Amino acid sequence: MKKILLSITACCCFTMMAQQVTVKGPYPLLKGVETGAYHPVLSADGSKLLFSASNEKGLKLYDFDDDVVTVITDAERAGYEPKITDDGKVYYVKQNADGLIKYRTAVCYDIAKKTSRVLVENERNVLPAALLSNGGAVLRGTMGVKSVDADSRKSGVAVYTEGSKVIINDNGAVKEYSPEESSAGYLWASLSPNGKKVAFFAAGKGIVVIDLRGNVLARLGNYEMPTWISDNYIVAQNATDDGHQFTSSQIVLLKADGSWLKELTPKTSMSMQPTASAEAGKVVYSTIDGNLFVMELSIND
Repeated sequence: MKKILLSITACCCFTMMAQQVTVKGPYPLLKGVETGAYHPVLSADGSKLLFSASNEKGLKLYDFDDDVVTVITDAERAGYEPKITDDGKVYYVKQNADGLIKYRTAVCYDIAKKTSRVLVENERNVLPAALLSNGGAVLRGTMGVKSVDADSRKSGVAVYTEGSKVIINDNGAVKEYSPEESSAGYLWASLSPNGKKVAFFAAGKGIVVIDLRGNVLARLGNYEMPTWISDNYIVAQNATDDGHQFTSSQIVLLKADGSWLKELTPKTSMSMQPTASAEAGKVVYSTIDGNLFVMELSIND
């Protein structure tokens, strides 16, 4: 399939000389193989991709090298913020209900062994895992924050949001910051590849970039779902709606200091939910009708 995708001639390839950014693509991904694919999540090295159905039911894994799709689970809500670590583990939270009460179970899937193990079972407030900059992960929920593997909590940086707070776990020291007023809360915290900056979305305000001490470095505008493609550039979603449904949506490239923006897809493309690998220079996104696309970015910082 990769050979077919790479042979597509109707692709966009251009160079922005001022910013020295080269974009190849987008190319359709898994066209004719998967339909209704949403919520893509790339591994750090860009070799693997997680995705799920529109209602976040089930979770699938695509291997770019082997060109194989594997079904990890059919469980409800398993596609909500899954994480994939450098050592080939996938962490996800599935949901079940007992009457009106909903319970969640945290699961770890081993890609190489194709086996799953339950980490926390039937807790009411289990939250998605947070990745550590050392390649590991930490769990969150009613049990507090704890490491997945021994001592991993004290090594590396993990970032996530809770309400109107950005939580930064810096080598075991956990601190909370609220640098931007937002009564509706924060979402989508993302750590820069060098582990020195955090981008997040503040509802009603847009993307904010801070350092590990909570100091605001830049406000990038009302864009969503920030993900770092390099230490100085962020890929994000730029969407509009009429209060009921999307009226436009595109993928944009932003300089992290707020000085520059480039449209990577047109507003009419209804492209959304970007995920990026800085190591591979790769961006994957979905469209409103559930089609996946991939593009390659080369940025000279």
